[in-house]
Amino acid sequence: MIVRVSRIGPVDATFPAPPSKSYTHRALIAGALAGGESRIAGPLRAADTELTVRGLESLGVAIGWLPEEIAVAGCGGTFPTPGEVTIDCGNSGTTLRLLTSAALLARHPVVLTGSTRMLERPVGPLAGALRALGGDVAFTGRAGFPPIRVSGRLRGGRTQIDGSISSQFVSSILMAAPYADEDVELTLPATPASRSYLDVTADVMLRFGARLERRGYDWFRVESGVPYRGRGYRVEGDYSSASYLFAVAAVCGGRVTVTGLNPESVQGDRRFLDALEAMGCRVTARGDAVMVERTGDLRGIEIDMSSSPDTVQTLAAVAATAGSPTTIAGIAHLQYKESDRVGVTSDTLRRMGAGVEVTEDSLTITPAPLHGVAVDPHDDHRTAMAFAVLGLAVGGMAILEPGCVEKSFPGFWEALYREGLL
Repeated sequence: MIVRVSRIGPVDATFPAPPSKSYTHRALIAGALAGGESRIAGPLRAADTELTVRGLESLGVAIGWLPEEIAVAGCGGTFPTPGEVTIDCGNSGTTLRLLTSAALLARHPVVLTGSTRMLERPVGPLAGALRALGGDVAFTGRAGFPPIRVSGRLRGGRTQIDGSISSQFVSSILMAAPYADEDVELTLPATPASRSYLDVTADVMLRFGARLERRGYDWFRVESGVPYRGRGYRVEGDYSSASYLFAVAAVCGGRVTVTGLNPESVQGDRRFLDALEAMGCRVTARGDAVMVERTGDLRGIEIDMSSSPDTVQTLAAVAATAGSPTTIAGIAHLQYKESDRVGVTSDTLRRMGAGVEVTEDSLTITPAPLHGVAVDPHDDHRTAMAFAVLGLAVGGMAILEPGCVEKSFPGFWEALYREGLL
């Protein structure tokens, strides 16, 4: 299947925000470990979160998808695995990383594996930290990469962990830490990648009843013996997915409103709105709705997006339509995502006619006359959506394998169709 994207004029559209993928993953794990039942309202049902559900079910947790919520029967901190289990995490790095630490709370060993691309995504720093905290973590293939066999017990204690490749290494340990034999204290020697996701992790943990102390992003302490409690929990709207909708207004002109967003959210991808405003868009928030409007030309900016990684490609697409160059810093870790996002983005923009310069940690886009191309997203949902948006401004774009958006935004194409954009 191929989705063909044509150029359109100024837009006037309203969309509901999809539920947050990051919050859904974390709420599922906290609910699974909690004592008692949790009802997670308004969850994201997408390929990634389905993989987390199946992983938790493999660990012995009863989970039911209901029309507007998920019912999770908490296991009270010990996963009742009947024997050694293998969890196929597909292409979901969040699933594999968050469940790696949780697997130390299972009665029997757990093997975590995934797609071909997943086996290329490093997890060495997480394994090293878990060993220091009492776990037995073995690589069954290449050292430092999945598949991983996890056994033993999460004893707890103090250790350092390098989160410069992914903050999910830190989130993984934090989420399991309430059930360690003793308090867990983590020191981060370097600034973690995507650090705003640690705010999301802390938010979910605290709401489910854990006790966590922190000092910015370099020190965390979780109190042992204070478990998660089953509760009702509502998932907030996703600023990452909303970025593609906001970007439509930026590249096409006109206005787009997205409803169902938390104006006080700790999600780092809220910063995408600041970037659009700096480029010349008008951003207006009222209640749970945010409107982005563009009536004039866009200007290039210089911005650090290290805390907003999932909107870097969206911003690059917008930057290609501006009147001057844009430099996006804080991107080094994007090579470890579902694809090498820096490489794919720069190559595609060059093929479209834009000037692109890449350094170790920055991407500079110099606008030029653009033309549509066929885009192979390399099974990466964010690549497909970012270039679909750019196609609305350029025309002649073909998105190959568009089904990859099922990973995070299953209704993406339908949403554009409903508003007459495709």
